[in-house]
Amino acid sequence: DDSIVRGTTSEQIVQMARDAGANKVFFASAAPPVRHPNVYGIDMSSEKEFIAHDKDVGQICQAIGADKLIYQDLDDLIWCVQQGNANITEFDCSCFNGEYVTQDIDKNYLDQIESLRSDSAKQKNNTNESSELICNDVE
Repeated sequence: DDSIVRGTTSEQIVQMARDAGANKVFFASAAPPVRHPNVYGIDMSSEKEFIAHDKDVGQICQAIGADKLIYQDLDDLIWCVQQGNANITEFDCSCFNGEYVTQDIDKNYLDQIESLRSDSAKQKNNTNESSELICNDVE
């Protein structure tokens, strides 16, 4: 659910519900909190721009202005996917848990991505897209 990755859209959704007369707003996401960048080809926001990067669920709930926030549990998501297809034994959950399947992603690499994907870096380059290819050298 990308409406809560950065928090800006979810905050607007909550406010629209309140403006329409809602007394309480419960916000539910079909995905676990996105806390880490995808490094395998999806041009996501930088890690520091994710609303869940350094907040717990209560802090995120408060930041978007909801009365209650419910995220999908990662273990339950994995279980559900495996129930749907017994051939799937594992899959990439790195944007949720920070565990990269290639096991070669380090802090320096993530810092490089951060410097290119942040809004300030994109504004400096006068673009809305990351255009530089970063390769993680593996020996």
